[in-house]
Amino acid sequence: MELREYLTEHKLITDGAMGTYYSRFLNNDSAVSEFGNLTEEDTIVNIHQAYIKAGAELIRTNTFAANRQTLNQTKEEQKELIKKAYQLAKRAVKKAKEQVYIACDIGPIPENGTRTEEDILSEYQDICNAFLEEGGDIFLFETFSDFYYLKPLVKYIRDKKPAAFIITDFCLNKNGFTAKGISARSILETIEETDEIEAGGFNCGIGSGHMYQILRKLTLPAGKFIFAMPNAGYPEQFRNRLIFMDNEGYFRENIQRICELGIDAVGGCCGTTPDYIKNMAEKLSLEESYRGERKVLSVMREAKVEVRPNEFYQVFKEKKKVVAVELDPPFDAKDEAVIACAHRLKETGTDIITLADSPMGRSRVDSVLMALKLHNETGLPVMPHICCRDKNMIAMRSCILGAYTNGIRNILVVTGDPIPSEHRQSTTGVFDYNSIQLMNYVKEMNREHFAQEPIYYGGALNYGRGPIEKVIERMEKKIEAGASYFLTQPVFTEEDIRRLEEIKAKVNTKILCGIMPLVSYRNANFIKNEISGIHVPDWVVEKYRPDMDKAEAEWVGADIASQIIKDLSPYADGYYFMLPFNRVSLMEKIIIK
Repeated sequence: MELREYLTEHKLITDGAMGTYYSRFLNNDSAVSEFGNLTEEDTIVNIHQAYIKAGAELIRTNTFAANRQTLNQTKEEQKELIKKAYQLAKRAVKKAKEQVYIACDIGPIPENGTRTEEDILSEYQDICNAFLEEGGDIFLFETFSDFYYLKPLVKYIRDKKPAAFIITDFCLNKNGFTAKGISARSILETIEETDEIEAGGFNCGIGSGHMYQILRKLTLPAGKFIFAMPNAGYPEQFRNRLIFMDNEGYFRENIQRICELGIDAVGGCCGTTPDYIKNMAEKLSLEESYRGERKVLSVMREAKVEVRPNEFYQVFKEKKKVVAVELDPPFDAKDEAVIACAHRLKETGTDIITLADSPMGRSRVDSVLMALKLHNETGLPVMPHICCRDKNMIAMRSCILGAYTNGIRNILVVTGDPIPSEHRQSTTGVFDYNSIQLMNYVKEMNREHFAQEPIYYGGALNYGRGPIEKVIERMEKKIEAGASYFLTQPVFTEEDIRRLEEIKAKVNTKILCGIMPLVSYRNANFIKNEISGIHVPDWVVEKYRPDMDKAEAEWVGADIASQIIKDLSPYADGYYFMLPFNRVSLMEKIIIK
């Protein structure tokens, strides 16, 4: 009987935590179970069989962390380990009296900012291919935080094997959110809307009591099978070891209550040994608790709320061209100069001040805090940049919540420049997110927390990076993630303008074109030769002389900027001014049409 047919008529019991029991087998808390596929074959088979004997009707292959980064393996070594894991699972179920299903277990690949999205997606596909070659037809993605890689992967599997049964499980915290800020409710809605996903739910992160509390508040989707596999509880430190308390009875009682909510499959994650599964399988009243009629999620969507207009975004509708000016926060605590610059910008008709987040990996005053001070001083809207380099998921959420409670409603989301090479031994880039992932996070926060007055956020547009089709593809991903507008790199050349013309014709979004009026011969040469991604042509440098005084050089920079603005005018929704050394006096010289 196929799994989908079985789930239609029965509740399913899965296994527990391979890693927990493997450590007990070897009496070694640091043992990595995935390596056991190659070095401890009999141990892995015995653990699978222990769960089956305890009552598990579905076991997961010992491959949760079988990615190249975690195990430090080559592509070939990884493939061998995954194929061996599936073979060992098949050995284990061979002696089972009843049918036992094998799920190809895939955990999240760590993302640290040094690997491209394409590379990570390719590795996921390699993992799927290894399972498919062994005949795998049930795929369980577990402990995920978002759908970013899952959406293309489930389509990939279905294209390769149309009959495959795909399960997507997510890791929640005690508040019912993933590490990427996605709510349990939103997860179930996406599962409902994704045809390729037949089952999904939650595993890991929380104990059975918290799992029940979260699930009981949710409306389950119609036409999908829902899985719940909580942890045994929360580990405690004991003699330098993290151990889970033995609470099989408490776990089983909560699983019983979870089943009564209409959940289709139950099992365990971290800390759940065969004793947990045995206690659960022997004492659950599955028949009495089997599925009642579910309410359909699609008719349970929350009512639309009235959204307050965003002061800055309204300018796009009211003015022909929007003017955003970037100020660099100071390197030290002396902020008088930047405050004076902000006051001067208010007099020039600037619509919004935007502040960089420690650009080029060199620490400055926090962009959000500096933005708040400038807003309080001037009353102008502000747009701090928030980059992914320096903050982990916890700090990022705190930063955004703090910004919001203090009135920030506009941000620019960027991945961030890498740490300068000379500091990489002592300073670590975080990169828990890239810009698109952080945008999706803010999008979810808007939905869950800021629905009446959401944060409007933009993205960086590096229009000169690679084929224009790829540039547009990345823009569209950002738009899908909720980006309302784009700020470009500085524009200097005719080629830059033509690329922006083509982009604007193909992408329906607001674009603020980057304008950088250079302020000296030295400044022009530095930007041309030292800053990647900005194309300063020779004719621009030749407009300056080494002996020019400050005033003359500023007028040259302003004249060049005015001409570029005129040429960009048919394609620009506004302009994003990057003023070297915060030279706001330039704004009084530049002609904006």
